[in-house]
Amino acid sequence: MDMKSSPCSALRIDGARLWQSLMELARIGATAKGGVCRIALTELDRQGRDLFVRWAREAGCSIRVDAIGNIFARRTGTDEALPPVMTGSHIDTQPTGGKFDGNYGVLAGLEVLRTLNAAGVRTRAPIEVAVWTNEEGSRFVPVMMGSGVFAGAFTLEHALAQRDAQGISVGEALRSIGYAGQAGPAPAVGAYFEAHIEQGPVLENHGRVIGVVTAALGQRWYDVTVQGMEAHAGPTPMELRRDALLAASELVLEVNRIAVERKPHARGTVGTLEVFPNSRNVIPGRVKFSVDLRAPDDAQLLDMDQALRAACARSAAERGLAIDVEQVVYFPPQPFTPRLVQAVRANADDLGYSSMDVVSGAGHDAVYVARVAPAAMIFVPCDDGISHNEIESAEPAHLEAGCNVLLRAMLAAAEVVA
Repeated sequence: MDMKSSPCSALRIDGARLWQSLMELARIGATAKGGVCRIALTELDRQGRDLFVRWAREAGCSIRVDAIGNIFARRTGTDEALPPVMTGSHIDTQPTGGKFDGNYGVLAGLEVLRTLNAAGVRTRAPIEVAVWTNEEGSRFVPVMMGSGVFAGAFTLEHALAQRDAQGISVGEALRSIGYAGQAGPAPAVGAYFEAHIEQGPVLENHGRVIGVVTAALGQRWYDVTVQGMEAHAGPTPMELRRDALLAASELVLEVNRIAVERKPHARGTVGTLEVFPNSRNVIPGRVKFSVDLRAPDDAQLLDMDQALRAACARSAAERGLAIDVEQVVYFPPQPFTPRLVQAVRANADDLGYSSMDVVSGAGHDAVYVARVAPAAMIFVPCDDGISHNEIESAEPAHLEAGCNVLLRAMLAAAEVVA
């Protein structure tokens, strides 16, 4: 049904109620600096999950939990044989996390359910809100674990066997907090929408309220090891040195150049650097560093990969070093479903919100869900583009706007019953 002609076209969410829910959830694991530390599968995570489940049941939903601990709150449709229209995100945080990353997507979904209940709106397809397990990956790897298992990116057995720094497995942690659910095949999903703060500065810099997310950047991560020769810093002439750190420093600049030359969406980052022997008066003999390359399509990502490897080969030859490049992670670029992307764009326009097309530079649960179902994302600005930080913040009006877009997109996909 065209939402312009729908009897629900004037329906809006309660922004104050959404904000109040976000603030109440944020008290679980609240930090002194105003953020949230609610690590996956801890006692605080259990408390957050319990609060969501209580709210969802009060909204008339049934609850199911799968074997990796994903929670699904279901509002029935008039045709229960149809696959659900789903939304959701995560409520686990970084150790120095904020109130909105992930939490907004979950509680925006809950607010959609509350709004439909208050208005007495029925939909043909069921509507579900998902809370995905261990999206952040700060305690257990891999990241986006719950949605990854759901989409078949890795097996349930592999995920359950992963251990944290204390040797506790995911399976043990799930049982300890009471969220080890039932195994079984992942059900079909009719459409999936995820609302999220942008976690970057683009929307704010352009003065736009809604980000229409067309795709998520593909990622290739590497461990690069430069092997030279440690030697005394005094007696060794400059021209006779095999300085691993000098070569590594040049390669850091190369990573930046590779991304800058492939504007606007390419990204290149060196995030870690380990120097051996790390002594003040010894020429570094070995340096290991990480490289994170991102691009919107595989062709550009492969081009960046080749440029990195060529730069390493040149440096090795010029400086008489051995340089090893090992790819350790590959996430393929993930376009979102054009008709759902257009639904987000059109509803933002219909509601009078300024919008622009954006790509997601970060991974989200929607990236995995998009492998098995039609999917799209809705971004709203966060203050100064800051996220994964206790000072993370967002404007209530922007959160309300994104949730209104989510409401209309979900209603169109689930079909309002007149």
